[in-house]
Amino acid sequence: MSAFAFFGALEIGLIYGLVALGVYLTFRVLDFPDLSVDGSFPMGAAVAATAIVAGVNPWLATLLAMVAGAMTGWVTAYLTVRWGILNLLASILTMIAAFSINIRIMGRPNLALLGEETILTPFEAMGDPMYIRPLVVAILVFLSAVFVVRLLNSDFGLGLRATGVNARMVAAQGASTAFYTYFCLALSNGFVGFAGALFAQTNSFADVTSGVGTIVVGLAAVILGQTLIPGRKIWVAVIAVIVGSVLYRLAVAFALSSGMFGLQASDLNLVTAVLVAIALIAPRLKGNLSSKKRRAPAQSEVVSKQVKTSGEKA
Repeated sequence: MSAFAFFGALEIGLIYGLVALGVYLTFRVLDFPDLSVDGSFPMGAAVAATAIVAGVNPWLATLLAMVAGAMTGWVTAYLTVRWGILNLLASILTMIAAFSINIRIMGRPNLALLGEETILTPFEAMGDPMYIRPLVVAILVFLSAVFVVRLLNSDFGLGLRATGVNARMVAAQGASTAFYTYFCLALSNGFVGFAGALFAQTNSFADVTSGVGTIVVGLAAVILGQTLIPGRKIWVAVIAVIVGSVLYRLAVAFALSSGMFGLQASDLNLVTAVLVAIALIAPRLKGNLSSKKRRAPAQSEVVSKQVKTSGEKA
């Protein structure tokens, strides 16, 4: 893998680290399977690209993208909380609707940002963009991670985590589980919209199909990261999902660039499926090995006791 490909994969991996943060909040913290990230990711890209082309400041355009992503998550929460629609179905409905809305926003299926100023433009003059751009993205991801850690360790975050564990208990304490659901889905998809805005600005285009498979990538990052870096502390889990996202993109880039097993760019979905399957299987294999190791000493003790007992009888 060349240095250009490596830093390019690192940059994309960091961007998808924001997606992993969003998926972690919904799937792990709130226990809410949210598929609307496939719509909020291109939503963030579409809003940011359209605003930048219209002459809006790139930072403001990125903020608008985050708000648009948050609204996408809010709609999913509204369909579930207010109307009792199954969470998976509600998120799928939102995802489908977002596809048409994104085309409306851009006025076309895709929009180029070539020659437009982005949030990365002022930093690119400081050195080689190949190194500067991943560094800037890493700083933004780090700040987002710090925010998530501080939030989940606060009293409000404790209520949010409790809602995912036992919503009835939280409701019995007089807290609003509906508010926690609205907030968490809006925050989660806000991070995903932020990732979409960064993706559009780093790749100089926004496309309505860029969100296809986003949820799979986010899940792969969460599962892979927490498998490699297990831990119950919040900051460990947050670091794990970001590391998982980076490792996932590096693994995909290495597999495709090296031509391993004859893989081509068209095999991206196949590589993704295999990596996710491995990440899902790994914890079970680890658990089976641990249980076998625990059973082996126990069985040896039983055998030794039987031998000792038979010797005493003789």
